[in-house]
Amino acid sequence: MVSAKKSNEWHITPQGSPRGYIQPERLKELWFHTGTRCNLACDFCLEGSNPADKRLGSPTLAEIKPYIDQALEMGVEKFSFTGGEPFLVKEIIEILDYASQYKPVLVLTNGTEPLIKRLDKLTDLTANPYPISLRVSLDNVHPDNHDAHRGEGNFAKVISGLNALHQRGFPVSVARHMQQDENSAEIEQGFKQLFALNGLPDDLPMVAFPDFLTPGSLPHVPHISEHCMTEYQSAQSREKFMCHSSKMVVKRDGKMKVYACTLVDDDLEYEMGSDLKASQQLRISMKHHRCYSCFAYGSSCSET
Repeated sequence: MVSAKKSNEWHITPQGSPRGYIQPERLKELWFHTGTRCNLACDFCLEGSNPADKRLGSPTLAEIKPYIDQALEMGVEKFSFTGGEPFLVKEIIEILDYASQYKPVLVLTNGTEPLIKRLDKLTDLTANPYPISLRVSLDNVHPDNHDAHRGEGNFAKVISGLNALHQRGFPVSVARHMQQDENSAEIEQGFKQLFALNGLPDDLPMVAFPDFLTPGSLPHVPHISEHCMTEYQSAQSREKFMCHSSKMVVKRDGKMKVYACTLVDDDLEYEMGSDLKASQQLRISMKHHRCYSCFAYGSSCSET
């Protein structure tokens, strides 16, 4: 099964130019969306997640396993999981157990109660053949700034979660917010100091993300034409776009579907069908407003 017929906007910009695109090649990383339910309700969340959200459903091991198996046949190098909050999923430990038998695994988490409640069972998986790494969201070095969007007391919970993971030997990294016109070196130094003060390595890997806005947002950003993709991007830089070598599987309306990347599941035109191998043959349009973030900032959810 392949994706549905695309609109004219998929192919042409409002200015009438051919739309920029990425032609995927070998699948290196397969992402799974664990559903939009989350114990937090952050006002900036690109997925619109909250404790009651059901826009995307939570998959079972039986639903995920065929995609893991097919990805292995395609030579995948890594499995990654995002949400919502993955540790709210009933079978998340069983899912991570299966995935980490075959390839390294990355899990994105807010590092609070759902993770802590599953930590003992998660630790049991450290004996598996491949490591499970965790990327924990820590928006800002100042507790008040972090908690203003995530809820009072959550900064302290994240630091506690990071410490617990580090003490148990898990590879950990941090996802932070990218501020407009920021002094990146100064901000990164502030994080290093924060880590050291809390008994963590000061060289924890960090990934900075711009504001991706909430689902369905339509901000005014420049449209990316074919000319943009050849004039301002090289063959080598185009290979660094997530959609070149990764896909994400989501559960929508009870059915598993393949999407072009982790940032576009609010647009049905990025649904690539239900077959992973077939989806990897399809050209990806640079139509979504978040595509401009990748174009302008080199944003990527990947750590490969």
